[in-house]
Amino acid sequence: MANTNLLEVSHVRRTFPRGQGEELLVLDDVNLTLKQGEIVGLLGRSGSGKSTLLRLIAGLSKPQGGNLSYMGAPIEGPAQGVAMVFQGFALFPWLSVLENVQLGLEALGLPQKEIRARALAAIDLIGLDGYESAYPRELSGGMRQRVGFARAVVVHPNILLMDEPFSALDVLTAENLRTDLIELWGNGKLPIKGIILVTHNIEEAVLMCDRVLLFSSNPGRVSSEIKIDLPQPRDRTSPQFEHYVDQIYVEMTARRVERLREQQARANAGIEMPLVHVSPNQIAGLIEALAAAPYDGKADLPDIAYEQELEVDELFPVAEAMQLLRLAEIEGGDIRLTHMGKRFADADLNERKEIFSRALIGNVPLATHIRRVLDERASHSAPKTRFLDELEDHMAEDAAEDSLKTVVSWARFGELFSYDDDAALFSLENPT
Repeated sequence: MANTNLLEVSHVRRTFPRGQGEELLVLDDVNLTLKQGEIVGLLGRSGSGKSTLLRLIAGLSKPQGGNLSYMGAPIEGPAQGVAMVFQGFALFPWLSVLENVQLGLEALGLPQKEIRARALAAIDLIGLDGYESAYPRELSGGMRQRVGFARAVVVHPNILLMDEPFSALDVLTAENLRTDLIELWGNGKLPIKGIILVTHNIEEAVLMCDRVLLFSSNPGRVSSEIKIDLPQPRDRTSPQFEHYVDQIYVEMTARRVERLREQQARANAGIEMPLVHVSPNQIAGLIEALAAAPYDGKADLPDIAYEQELEVDELFPVAEAMQLLRLAEIEGGDIRLTHMGKRFADADLNERKEIFSRALIGNVPLATHIRRVLDERASHSAPKTRFLDELEDHMAEDAAEDSLKTVVSWARFGELFSYDDDAALFSLENPT
């Protein structure tokens, strides 16, 4: 196929109002292209702006800076020839499968005979022949998502945007649908010229995509690009496939470790940084998995992710929390328990609480600050607003709330201080 650019995104910037006249920068200086015959994957953590970018490409919202062009023309509204498949099934429950698929064609004002013929052909193509009269409530999750695909391809789009289309499905159903889609694409049966896939699943990206763009966050931008030079269909067990999976893990790990170090440096300078909400149980679970055979304290991130059935958005926040607490170290796609992490794995519950408490005081400035304030006050208590207002000087309101939620969860486990949600009050009432 010709290397024609179907889509060009150049220096795109997108912000959202944050209150009090401030703005939250979600996307900054985003650049990408989509050529004819390509599947391009966007891979990154939640909140990095990938779905926001899809909405800009679809013409459902506008950027505050930069340019987007489709087939050489600027995108200034919903573009005919660009279709989207969502994470949720987004079907009308009162319409049959056939009626749901026909909707997009009816909006184009086509003759009814052509609408019906094209809808039936799309239903057959996507593997739902025989279910035309069924309603969404009668279908499994996989079948409902197939209706979503049929509704998207029936309009014969040049570009198909897929926003985590397999994430709401069970593992086997998702694998079956991915395989069918790749086969249809490879055989030239899909009336589509290019696909952009948003995903959190590294193996899914390597399995389906020709290029994978790694997204950094806060703000979102393309941090690197990896070309997947493997013929389709791809074998997950091949050394070449595993090489690309490892390469992506190493790239993502290196950038996350660098970001963690920057955050730690800022924290040491007295600037509070947002905490991602990870529960102590998740931390303890990953520590125990790493401490057990065959890892004995050290593992490749792809291996531990596969073994624990964790995706990127589930694994990395836990691993980062462990590094922040000095219970583990992440480097080069590997995670290794520190001496303190190994002690935690071998300890009973009371000793684990003691280790966790020391880790909080030594490595999480927000926890240290709250405990110091509570120690110094005669009442040994302080309202939530006392700390929330301080945090909002350095971060968005929702990030401040999430950070307090995280530190409360960690402090309760370590018995560092307590928190009464009804009274919105921190205290030393229970801890000794």
